[in-house]
Amino acid sequence: MIFTKRIGIDLGTANSLVWLAGEGVVLNEPTVVAVTVDDNRVVAVGNEAKEMLGRTPGTIVATRPMRDGVIADYRITEALLSYFIDRVAGRNRFFKPEVMICVPTGVTQVERRAVLDATLAAGAKVAYLIEEPLAAAIGAKIPIAAASGNMIVDIGGGSTEAAVISLGGVVVHKSARVAGNKIDEAIAQYIKKKYNLIIGERMAETIKTTIGDAIGGEKLSAVSSQQSARKNQFEALKTESGKLPASSVEVRGRDAVAGMPRMVTLTRSEITEAITPVLHQIIGAVKAVLEDTPPELAADIIDKGIVMAGGTSLLTHLDALMTQMTGVVCHVAEDPLLCVVRGTGVALENIELYKRSVNRR
Repeated sequence: MIFTKRIGIDLGTANSLVWLAGEGVVLNEPTVVAVTVDDNRVVAVGNEAKEMLGRTPGTIVATRPMRDGVIADYRITEALLSYFIDRVAGRNRFFKPEVMICVPTGVTQVERRAVLDATLAAGAKVAYLIEEPLAAAIGAKIPIAAASGNMIVDIGGGSTEAAVISLGGVVVHKSARVAGNKIDEAIAQYIKKKYNLIIGERMAETIKTTIGDAIGGEKLSAVSSQQSARKNQFEALKTESGKLPASSVEVRGRDAVAGMPRMVTLTRSEITEAITPVLHQIIGAVKAVLEDTPPELAADIIDKGIVMAGGTSLLTHLDALMTQMTGVVCHVAEDPLLCVVRGTGVALENIELYKRSVNRR
């Protein structure tokens, strides 16, 4: 048993992170696989494959095998898992590793079985599944075993997971297949509709990270006098998050009418306008959980606030917008990108403590 490596994998729609027991996070790569069209042979995985997105010749296709947080292409996902396990445990291993993977709360039994089967086929001795909100809560250092309500919102690339956790289990949860990727799509559609400019997936993501803003500077300063206390909180959040993102960015793409390369300049307020409908869908999932939360746990959540995890929670002022729309203080966890994988690793290292919360195969 001492020779068996234990590996925790956060198999995300946008990025995959790998945790090795005793060492911590050892791998952080995009969930992208490049395969040949002729014989479906895997050519590249991770960072190398992401560089190929939108730039491959006709003989190679770069794809994301995960869609909305679940497996969209079983064979390619298996190849991805094999790559991660080989990188961490070594290709010529005598002892097969134990592997724990996290899945969204709302996935079906068929989707759970697909993840377990792919993990075992990729070379694991034992496969465990843990729900994403639980893993995120453990990684955010929330005391999930206490008889007290804690709310976690994990906003990743493919799905938003909102859950209330008490006594080591999920009491109320809502999974919305709307997150970072939908924000990218909304930006691309807005630019195509307004400027007749077609941009790629990577350009949309660059725009989001450069000038993406959930509220916009003007709206943030225009909070009504009745909400002055909340305005102070917004300003504190604004100060904590550092300076505002750049006010504009140059966007390059292909003209939808002429078909020629073209460049336009986008402002932060335009991006706020483009992504607001998607952000409202994300916050709608949070509101749905709050509406179904038992009163005793709701009282705990008002006291403690909502903890946000996942890469998309880093969008500028998203915490302020969520606070404004729910009336409950929201704050981003420390290292939100690593919360889920860290929680997966902690659960795997202390499997006896968390065995009620995981599925095993």
